[in-house]
Amino acid sequence: MKRIILAWCLVLIACTAVTPVFAEQMLVAVAANFIPPFREIALEFEKSTGHQLKVVGGSSGNFYTQIKNGAPFDVFFSADNERPKKLEDEGLGVKDTRFTYATGRLVLWSANADLIKGEETVRSKNFKRLAMANPKTAPYGVAAMQALQKLELWESVQPHIVMGESIGQTMGFIESGNAQLGFVALSQIMDPKIKGKGSRWDVPTNLHEPIQQDVILLTKGKDNAGAKALLEFIAGPQSKTIIERYGYELN
Repeated sequence: MKRIILAWCLVLIACTAVTPVFAEQMLVAVAANFIPPFREIALEFEKSTGHQLKVVGGSSGNFYTQIKNGAPFDVFFSADNERPKKLEDEGLGVKDTRFTYATGRLVLWSANADLIKGEETVRSKNFKRLAMANPKTAPYGVAAMQALQKLELWESVQPHIVMGESIGQTMGFIESGNAQLGFVALSQIMDPKIKGKGSRWDVPTNLHEPIQQDVILLTKGKDNAGAKALLEFIAGPQSKTIIERYGYELN
């Protein structure tokens, strides 16, 4: 009998060592540009903590509207710093939890390896469709618009532009061939599935305002231990290594 009891104790110890007793599940809103690195970060986070993530990708503008309308997200990774700040000011984000997790880079990318030759490719207008994210919903769309305005090309390229609601949809337009090229996030083309393919021009940062990306703990997640642990994990060295590998700058 003692041996049986000892055996069950060992099984119990082994199980609790693998699965934390207080594991939490959380719903996380992630800006589309950050989805490629976040896939890796989520795997490491779940493996390290036992907490479970449900991830939804989309545009920062749409997420902001959804959160305002009561969407049950615990954490919001935005592609800008404006919307998390608004949520904090409006009482929908937990005060003093907001911080910049990355600064993004804008690139002009084509699946055609011979198409993009730098700024001159846009000036030539030797293409039928140029994809970009909608500036009303996506910060990378704002950056693309600012760059085209600085280059004094915004008005002249209007007939060629197709807009995605998010930078993810914008990339879809280019990959499918519905647009020959487009403005996307560097992180998207650093995805192992795409890295090294096509042609690109890294848009000079002086052509647009910095793409400062903030995360915030939302009021629904203020008592969620997993959500708080996720913010700590994002600020840690393991996550930073992954974030930098995808072309982001860290503050």
